Amino acid sequence: MPTVAIIDYGSGNLRSAAKAFEHVAAGAHGVTVTSNPSVVARADRVVLPGQGAFADCRTGLLAVGGMMEALTEAVRDRGRPFLGVCVGMQLMAARGLEHGETPGFDWIPGDIVPIDTQGGKLKVPHMGWNELVLHTPDHPVFAGIGAQPHAYFVHSFHFAASNAEDCLASTEYGNSLTAIVGRGNMLGTQFHPEKSQETGLKLIENFLAWHP
Repeated sequence: MPTVAIIDYGSGNLRSAAKAFEHVAAGAHGVTVTSNPSVVARADRVVLPGQGAFADCRTGLLAVGGMMEALTEAVRDRGRPFLGVCVGMQLMAARGLEHGETPGFDWIPGDIVPIDTQGGKLKVPHMGWNELVLHTPDHPVFAGIGAQPHAYFVHSFHFAASNAEDCLASTEYGNSLTAIVGRGNMLGTQFHPEKSQETGLKLIENFLAWHP
């Protein structure tokens, strides 16, 4: 049975994410929440959630002995499909610029920068439902997702991708903000699929069926 490893490193609402994946998988995949690097290294698909500050999430992940090495082995060396959620997506960037500069994984070029509040006109965090603008609608993860999908966001920083082609979808909040990044076998959503009802469940379904 294909396995999905959801990484537990002390960040993120793991139970709701696991329930969403278990619901969609319906027994076709073994979904495991784990802090065991060997489980992650062997997994067929890897999910990295994240909530809170960029630096705190990076520190928490590195504090799990061998986890970064296992993640690199599974995703970069073995090419397993990867999904980063919220700060888990942001960690794929070269660096985060929240409370100073913190290095990221540097898997997808770009920086994590503050949302422009346009002189205080916009509230942060950006919270609530926003429409997704699909830049690559033929990507397999968007199959059957609808013409005007909406997703649930909670964030104060966003992924400023260096290369436009790595931004698979955006959302409008004052300016265009990256909603989904992707490169090769790697995907990341700024929004929470597990909180995004039909859109989120369909994206999870597509991720589980995706063979990059």
